Amino acid sequence: MSANKWRHATSTVPMPRHDRAAVSSASKAEARPRLKLAAATPPAVDTSPASPRRGMQVLRYAVVLVALAVYPWVASSFFTFQVAGQALVLGIIGLSLAFLAGYGGMVSLSQMTVAGIAGYAVAIFGQSAVGNISLGWPWWLAALTGVVLAVIVATLIGLISVRTDGIYTIMITLAIGVAMFYLAQQNHTVFNGFQGFSRVTAPVIGGISLRDPIPFFYVALTLGLSAYAAVKYLVRAPFGMALQGVRDNARRMRALGFDVTAHRVAAHAFAGLIAGIGGVLLVWYNAGISPGTIGADALINILVVAVLGGMRHPIGPFIGALVFVLLQNFAIDLIDRERFNLVIGGAFLLIVLFSPDGLLGLWHRARGYLHPATKR
Repeated sequence: MSANKWRHATSTVPMPRHDRAAVSSASKAEARPRLKLAAATPPAVDTSPASPRRGMQVLRYAVVLVALAVYPWVASSFFTFQVAGQALVLGIIGLSLAFLAGYGGMVSLSQMTVAGIAGYAVAIFGQSAVGNISLGWPWWLAALTGVVLAVIVATLIGLISVRTDGIYTIMITLAIGVAMFYLAQQNHTVFNGFQGFSRVTAPVIGGISLRDPIPFFYVALTLGLSAYAAVKYLVRAPFGMALQGVRDNARRMRALGFDVTAHRVAAHAFAGLIAGIGGVLLVWYNAGISPGTIGADALINILVVAVLGGMRHPIGPFIGALVFVLLQNFAIDLIDRERFNLVIGGAFLLIVLFSPDGLLGLWHRARGYLHPATKR
């Protein structure tokens, strides 16, 4: 077969014009009812297991809230105040660090310093045993002033530290924390030196002192739940989504028109609000404050609390704080008190090595092994 015959045999025979018109009209007639049917058909009902899963999540939250509400009435004063109360206070301060590190990518070691500013403000502007320094303001005004000062200091720290990344941010915030420690220790006019402030008066409302175990637990629980809910809401808001974008790729977010520096500074201010609330509770819990409260050990302890529980989950710092407080109170029964830091350091290293996402990471991994269907 010649090449011309081969091309003629394999070429597509053109369809006559009247046949093409018939096929076109038939296809249009076929398409019309299909479009009408699609428009008239109601949207399909979502049969995915999201709704049952959401119902189970709401049920779990309700069970946890009921258990927390009943806890002080079934636990002793020691477990209500020394364990649960202290864990809630440290958890609130740790939450401020977890918000910055987990959602903003900024590991700040100055969150205890910010909390200490609020605590010192309560002691200076409120009532304490150091009558020549404390001004004796009403407790609510002193507490409000402390929180406002904490936000201002956190914003200033953010303005200094947000232009750096990684280890440089850690070193700058650590240097700020250590500088504040020596300032409080050496200044006797405002901070009363190494002695600090003792017998800081906690609020008394209706004849009930908020430093009593049960009232203090409920106050700390209410503020802790409020801080937790605020973080959960904010990370889903446009600001929180943009902040996470800055964490993942600051250069791309800047190219899209976002002000990276403003978002980071605003995150420090919000974290300062949370840390300030925790600082007010801390000075009420201890009934005083001293430079040791904001020393280098305290700065590192907040980092340990946040890492133990998991920085990527708002509930993580509270879990880490509970574990930290339990080890702090009961580890001395197994080892010497001087070796407590060795136990905490060992637990910290194990968590970092085997679960960078903290104890919650281990929990989710275990759930994934036991129930593969729930593994995400």
